[in-house]
Amino acid sequence: MITPLILLCIRSIVTLIFICFAIDSVAGVTRNYYIAAEETLWDYAPSYPINPMHQGEFSTKEKVFVAGDGKQRIGHKYYKARFIEYTDDTFTVIKPRAVEWEHLGILGPVIRANVGETIKVVFRNKTQDMTTSMHPHGVFYKKDSEGTHYHDDTAGKDKQDDLVASGATYTYTWEVPERSGPGPNDPSSIIWLYHSHGNETMDTNTGLAGPIIISRKGMLQSNGMLKGVDREFIVLFTIFDENKSYYLDKNIEVFAPYAKDQKDDEAFKESNLMHSINGYVYDNLPGLNMKIGENVRWYQLALGSEADLHTPHWHGNTLLSAGQRIDVLSLLPASHVTVDMKPDNPGIWMYHCHVNDHIEAGMMGRYTVQSDNAKNVSIKNPK
Repeated sequence: MITPLILLCIRSIVTLIFICFAIDSVAGVTRNYYIAAEETLWDYAPSYPINPMHQGEFSTKEKVFVAGDGKQRIGHKYYKARFIEYTDDTFTVIKPRAVEWEHLGILGPVIRANVGETIKVVFRNKTQDMTTSMHPHGVFYKKDSEGTHYHDDTAGKDKQDDLVASGATYTYTWEVPERSGPGPNDPSSIIWLYHSHGNETMDTNTGLAGPIIISRKGMLQSNGMLKGVDREFIVLFTIFDENKSYYLDKNIEVFAPYAKDQKDDEAFKESNLMHSINGYVYDNLPGLNMKIGENVRWYQLALGSEADLHTPHWHGNTLLSAGQRIDVLSLLPASHVTVDMKPDNPGIWMYHCHVNDHIEAGMMGRYTVQSDNAKNVSIKNPK
């Protein structure tokens, strides 16, 4: 028999539990981002015609991909679209990219959160006439925040997240439950992708992709750094197929007007396959700088087609991947891998895809490990 006193205790406990859940809900963190898709003129090889790896002119093979002639080859500059971060929902002031993220290159801004938080992205399509969206991997979203255009159970409804028209704005809400964060064998944070998914092949080849970093509860600090991690690097290996870019016709018109009738020419199509690391080829990737003994987290990403089978290789130092010691990783299109390095070997080291064809086509860069007494060095794009 339940006495009045026991009943009162039960009610008090239930009330206390309810209050705790309510407080936790109110205290939940929402991280707001203001991101636009917009046209840009992108340079895959700012150092051209000087190749810092060889200290001289580009080879004949290299010139296939970077040497425009103003007539039949586009070269190393292409009109593309990028995700750009702004300071607020007026989309008037671009948020400066911090120096530690200069290596991101063509990638969109880093979206990040701890497990248990909410991500809210106010997205504006600032391209002139391209339809875009934002589709995330890994996080929890409802149908109105999927950002993907296909026949689903919302057919016939007003689903504005699928295709955001030029000049339009849409707000995506993504939750970050436990299943979106690091698993039992993962480090304290893991990487996911986001990208436009109206016409995924065209949208990603045009350049609309970026990273999401999810960390365990409490690991992402107010200063934007992870506990126990000194540096983070995000790297996307992909062959941007400019033949399938939204801006192909514009790039031909501006940079190779005599090629407008040669879109099916195999040599022309080959010249538009940009084997890039974060949108850079032939050792133009900047900003991969660290010091000996630091805890360095590398996030590895890939996108593309059946040719995008990548094997990132670090010279000079080794890493840990799920407890295994490695210096080479395997990546498939749309894969996400997080690995840790504690560099012990100072120097300027090669960092590249180990697939032979990809090496020849320019999928290579450098990273720098400074000794304790070395002056700060920053490898930037040579001018």
